[in-house]
Amino acid sequence: MFEHLLITRFNLKNPDWDLTKNKENLLDDSWMNERIELFKNYCFPSVINQSNNNFKWLLYFDSSTGEKFKIQIETLVKDHENIQIFYINGMPEFNNSILSYIKSHASSKPYLITSRIDNDDSISKYFIEEVQKQFNKQEFLAIDFIEGYTLQVEPEVILGKKEHIFNPFISLIEKNQDPKTVWHYSHTQWKKEPRVLQISGKRIWMSVIHQKNKVNEFDGYGNINWNSINKEFILSEAINTKITQNIIPFKNWWFRSLRNYLYVNMVLFSKKFKKAIGVYKVK
Repeated sequence: MFEHLLITRFNLKNPDWDLTKNKENLLDDSWMNERIELFKNYCFPSVINQSNNNFKWLLYFDSSTGEKFKIQIETLVKDHENIQIFYINGMPEFNNSILSYIKSHASSKPYLITSRIDNDDSISKYFIEEVQKQFNKQEFLAIDFIEGYTLQVEPEVILGKKEHIFNPFISLIEKNQDPKTVWHYSHTQWKKEPRVLQISGKRIWMSVIHQKNKVNEFDGYGNINWNSINKEFILSEAINTKITQNIIPFKNWWFRSLRNYLYVNMVLFSKKFKKAIGVYKVK
């Protein structure tokens, strides 16, 4: 009935994106070494441990990717038949490459679900299952689970809840006729689309905050016990141990938690209000 594609871009060159939030170079060997480690520890284990394996994971790398990195990635995924690797010439070829794959490998399915995940983030093992539960032969509907967690892993380990509307884990259900895919817009630009369903009550994603983020900062809140969610968010054994041993007790950051709670909910209310009154409509 449908084909479900989880799609991740890795090191695709983008002329508008060349520095981290700390003004360090992106996409060089140092960046790739650290990003692959993040991918191996946080993103990859969370995806391969999904409760529902009825999906394909498309990973997009730049054609300039060095041979040593290609070997690392291809070795990592070689035992997973539902993972496909592509090497393309930067972001300008990204959307067309996705559409070409769909035309070649998924054209027989009447419906298409596409979901996105960044290569340094994690998802609940129920993520794919929960997205597919929303399928009801919709012609075009974005699915936005607005509640998740956020985990800062350096310089301190802090875990909190987070609400984020139009977030980087958004999915799109559509008829498989001239499909657009979830990457038709950057995730923030889905605010301009009226056909979006926001879902609360399930925390099925976790943004990971580290020193090499482009823009993200930790804005989580609440007293969350890592051991209460680490059977659902599957990370590498080494990272699970690191979090367990080094996580900052809530009593040490409760005031920051309060500030973050007020900030996150203010932003959420503001975006919902702007959406409701038509501020985000396409001009």
